[in-house]
Amino acid sequence: MKAEIITIGDEILIGQIVDSNSAYIGQELNKTGISVTQITTISDDKDKILKAISEAEKRADLIILTGGLGPTKDDITKKTIAEYFNDELIFNQDVYNHVKQLLAGRGITMNELNSKQAYVPKGCKVLFNDVGTAPGMLFEKNNKIYFCTPGVPFEMKFLISERLIPYLKEKFTFDSIIHKVVMTQGIPESHLAKLIENWENNLPKEIKLAYLPQPGLVRLRLSAQGEKEYLSKLIEKEIEKLNKIIPEAIFGYDEEKIEYSVFNLLKEKGKTMSTAESCTGGNISALITSISGSSEVFKGTVVSYSNEIKENVLGVKHETLEKYGAVSQQVVEEMLKGVLNIMQTDYAIAVSGIAGPTGGTEEKPVGTTWIAVGSKDKIISEKHLFGEERSRNIRRASVTALNILRNFIK
Repeated sequence: MKAEIITIGDEILIGQIVDSNSAYIGQELNKTGISVTQITTISDDKDKILKAISEAEKRADLIILTGGLGPTKDDITKKTIAEYFNDELIFNQDVYNHVKQLLAGRGITMNELNSKQAYVPKGCKVLFNDVGTAPGMLFEKNNKIYFCTPGVPFEMKFLISERLIPYLKEKFTFDSIIHKVVMTQGIPESHLAKLIENWENNLPKEIKLAYLPQPGLVRLRLSAQGEKEYLSKLIEKEIEKLNKIIPEAIFGYDEEKIEYSVFNLLKEKGKTMSTAESCTGGNISALITSISGSSEVFKGTVVSYSNEIKENVLGVKHETLEKYGAVSQQVVEEMLKGVLNIMQTDYAIAVSGIAGPTGGTEEKPVGTTWIAVGSKDKIISEKHLFGEERSRNIRRASVTALNILRNFIK
């Protein structure tokens, strides 16, 4: 079954709110085995709604409209959908009683606008909304299913997960849609594609691969549709092959975060870590401490943003700073030794760089970053050029440092 989602609302088009409804609906349909082939956002305009439905039904078996079902004049979806099906709005006593009871439970007196919610198209199947006043409305015509849901997110979620999905599962049998995401770090997307080109070209025909880059990471999503057990085993075999090609780049699966991977590794080994951060400004420690129980593995950080703190707290030599500059291999290695001594941890990370957009030179352009990781017995350091945008540089430096530490520990 193919589905299309139509979101209705000027507030989405002008950027006043983000369309989180489509993301939720897409996820729920996908878990059910229904493929979403298109998402369209349109304004609260009758002609645009009618056109969007007419075009969607040419391509999809299931058309879901969300938004525009409130009691005010600007909510026109219900009238428009009735017009589309040459239908009329009729009073539904069950809906009226539901709305009245719901409002009474909230201490609200029913008024004329609330009463309008009880008028629904004569030909629709009403799917009751236990958490709101606008009911879900389902139509079936020419082997197509149309479903209208309010745009209020918690009402939409209830109607999709508790009303529409059970109805569809009772009526149809769906193939499973399986996704497995491989989380990678340390190899740019284009280089990664070249490294795994032969593996990708020889994937079974049932499996599709998608590259999903974000700052510092590339997610590889393997997708398949059909019999669940067979496809799950097929995907796992391909991931085993991938692990042999890029073992140091893969840090987790299915949206696992790099900080969780490091945390779990440290916890498993009973080891601790600390950080000395300059350009990342404490972001690495923030990522680690976002995890419940991180105190078991993380002792603390020194945010040595200025050279004075590098010298007076971490013990970086003044001569080293003068000779090599704050963004250098020599400085990050001395920062690392200093924080290991202060925190008395098994491992540490030290980072110093030029986050930008100012501060770069011809020799050290914006994005130049030195990262050191290690223990009291061994230190490794790497130079990276991350780019020109400040927030991305901080993010890239943070996840890169964590992945270097992860591989160092392993």
